[in-house]
Amino acid sequence: MTNVDRPTPSPAAVVPYPRPMSPMTPRYLLVTADDFGIGVETSRGILDLAARGVVTSTVLLVNSPFAAESVALWRRLGGRPELGWHPCLTIDAPVLPPDRVPTLVDADGRFLPLGGFLKRLVRGRVSPTEVEAEFRAQYRRFLDLVGHPPANVNAHHHVHVFAPVGDALARVLAGQAPRPYLRRVAEPWRTLSRVPGARIKRAVLTRVGGRAARRQARADLPGNEWLLGVTDPPFVRAADFFPRWLRAAPGRVVELTCHPGYFDPTLDGRDGTAADGHLHRRPAEFDGLRDPRFRAAVAAAGFTLVPAADLARVSAGRPAARLSAA
Repeated sequence: MTNVDRPTPSPAAVVPYPRPMSPMTPRYLLVTADDFGIGVETSRGILDLAARGVVTSTVLLVNSPFAAESVALWRRLGGRPELGWHPCLTIDAPVLPPDRVPTLVDADGRFLPLGGFLKRLVRGRVSPTEVEAEFRAQYRRFLDLVGHPPANVNAHHHVHVFAPVGDALARVLAGQAPRPYLRRVAEPWRTLSRVPGARIKRAVLTRVGGRAARRQARADLPGNEWLLGVTDPPFVRAADFFPRWLRAAPGRVVELTCHPGYFDPTLDGRDGTAADGHLHRRPAEFDGLRDPRFRAAVAAAGFTLVPAADLARVSAGRPAARLSAA
């Protein structure tokens, strides 16, 4: 592994929780299924896992053409799990008219894919004012669809780790009380060294995410100590993909990001392509989370499964309201 693979965030900036842990220190695990609403079959898979007590929170892509149908399904099935917000700048079309956010869209008025967005961002060609306006529109759309503010927030493709995007998101969330849980994208060296898959990407995200965590703390937005689960599609097919993350994970307040779902052909051409494995990644993650070995690994690591609303309370130094699986 090269030096770039070795994350070096300041622990004080990323880890606001008491250390060292004693054997009696409680450990909390948030299992967040990203991309709720991206497609109905994806959403059905997430809801199935929530009914099994495995997924404790999910986050909604409000700009997806399938968002409203997915929220209706969520309501019919009892409004579980906890439904948060997945701010998006890299798939489908904006909520605002494209001419209101010209630096965020292509010639067809749709968001650029991640690579194109990042190229535009690093060249200074993305307007922070437009990012904030679009996020405010998406936030209002979330309130219209769900009926209450989100307890759990993280951006699609982790773009909130980049300062112009993260600062705009913090301004949108500044008026919400209680403060929502906002994902911190920082991975411990222990898992980076022991769990294979996309190590350079994970190390870069941790470096950038450490700086973002400091900004998040200044904005008084609670979050996790460490994030697990970032990888590339081929690696999720390993039978022990999720358990080996949990076996290697340190920390008291941890989030596991995942992207499960049933096979969903509506994602073709929107969420990568069949050739790079994205269409088949979600069913593979669904199977991994449904496997009894996952729940056994959670128990063996000493974690209690919790929703994000509880983690926000824990990180603020208050007792969790309901320490049980969502």
